[in-house]
Amino acid sequence: MHPNEQIRIDLAPRRPERVMWLNADRVLYVGLLGEPSVRTFGCVSVYVSLTQPHRISVNGGEWETTELSVVPAGMPHSIVAGERMIYNILIESDAVDMQALPAWIRDGRGAVDDASTLATLRDALDRFKAAPRRQFDRTEDFDRHFFGLELPTRPIDRRIRAVLDRIKRDPNSHTSAEDCAVACHLSVSRFLHLFRAEVGAPFRSFRTWQRARSVLYFVTQSANLANIALDVGYPDSTHFSHSVRQVYGLTPKSIFAGCRKLALYGYGAGAAQGYGMARALA
Repeated sequence: MHPNEQIRIDLAPRRPERVMWLNADRVLYVGLLGEPSVRTFGCVSVYVSLTQPHRISVNGGEWETTELSVVPAGMPHSIVAGERMIYNILIESDAVDMQALPAWIRDGRGAVDDASTLATLRDALDRFKAAPRRQFDRTEDFDRHFFGLELPTRPIDRRIRAVLDRIKRDPNSHTSAEDCAVACHLSVSRFLHLFRAEVGAPFRSFRTWQRARSVLYFVTQSANLANIALDVGYPDSTHFSHSVRQVYGLTPKSIFAGCRKLALYGYGAGAAQGYGMARALA
């Protein structure tokens, strides 16, 4: 062995750790971005570069180069990382008062020029990774850790809140607008109008996003994708692949392949009960 060979091995850079934490209202993802086509999340998305700036185009607009960007819920966008990995926080818009959010989130649409917020988010990730217990018992705890404050909750009609809780507790069930309207003692048309007014998204779009979002609880499993498609509530693997690609810009196969070395954490009814994932997310 050459005398300097061991030194070169010791000084070789370590691969950044891949982690994800999620509950019903937030997702933290630090991992491979892949080469997605247009993606459309049903939530607010915050992207943070780990070391190299990323490029982003929102709703077909001009490409911007930045280290921090925000995409509103339901907005198609494309992103290219300056490195293989990206740091991403998802905020469910039904769970926050959009008008009362910090201005950089509320008004964000693409690149955000805010060095202080960028430093805060990077420091929060470092502290999360260094923590002996990577867990937050409440969404408010997550918010204080990453944003430095509790994001204000959205006031929602109690009938619509009950529907939201039902869907988020079990997004894989085939909950229909007709069933929800009956539960709310409303006509279907009145229910759909009220749902959109209260949530900020159509009922069908919200339900579709929640089903696609639930896939995240399964990404470290080695089960057959066809079986996972059925577990998540899709009628077949073809529908599963098409729907997931529309949301994430990647096929399920690519997503699961990129998450093989991901450390997965989570909390809440959805994690521990709705998906039977308490073992994996403890």
